Amino acid sequence: MNPHVLAIIPAYNEQDSIVSTMDSLKRHAPWVDCLIVDDGSTDATVAICQEHGFNYVSHATNLGLAGAFQTGMKYAHRKGYDYAIQFDADGQHDAQSIQAMLDAAVSNNANIVIGSRFVTVEKPKSARMAGSALLQAIIRLTTGQKVVDPTSGMRMYDAEMIEFFANAFDFGPEPDTIALLMRRGAKLVEVQVTMHERTAGKSYLTMSKSIMYMLSKSFSILFAQWFRGNK
Repeated sequence: MNPHVLAIIPAYNEQDSIVSTMDSLKRHAPWVDCLIVDDGSTDATVAICQEHGFNYVSHATNLGLAGAFQTGMKYAHRKGYDYAIQFDADGQHDAQSIQAMLDAAVSNNANIVIGSRFVTVEKPKSARMAGSALLQAIIRLTTGQKVVDPTSGMRMYDAEMIEFFANAFDFGPEPDTIALLMRRGAKLVEVQVTMHERTAGKSYLTMSKSIMYMLSKSFSILFAQWFRGNK
């Protein structure tokens, strides 16, 4: 029997891209169930989900990525999914890569699979990639393992990780949490994937916000996460 997979699609004001994202998933990964987590959108995202009959849940207010992700993981845990994949609503993630990620999870008995931009492709030289390289180095220092694309948001989790995120209220789908889970024994593999440009809208991550993000996650991996214990 094939594993039961849920795509968790956090969506905040994604009225211009949600239909094309769902069309891509249905076309390239029709065996994957989908859950849109509307995170308090103020545009027509919910109306579009209703019009097209998409499976969705809606927050009354914006909780951020961590809150939307946990809502999806609670759903996946309650429904008994074998795997859940975090999938962007803005069209950047490639639905055709989901099968390869699932194959890697099953064949390697992996808890986490990262859809990586840089397994077989060289990381470009830029300020943002310098931050990624810093996180890569810190994760290797603290876990002894190499993660070439720690900031990729396309991640697949097995049932053990689904249960963890469903019940852990203060852990988001971020590089510091991934590093902590690796330290606690989670097995992680990376699979080369293609990332696309956003189909609509604009990323909230400006250069200054990107720098602050990298610094905060670096501090968390080096210091804060060590106080969470090894349970």
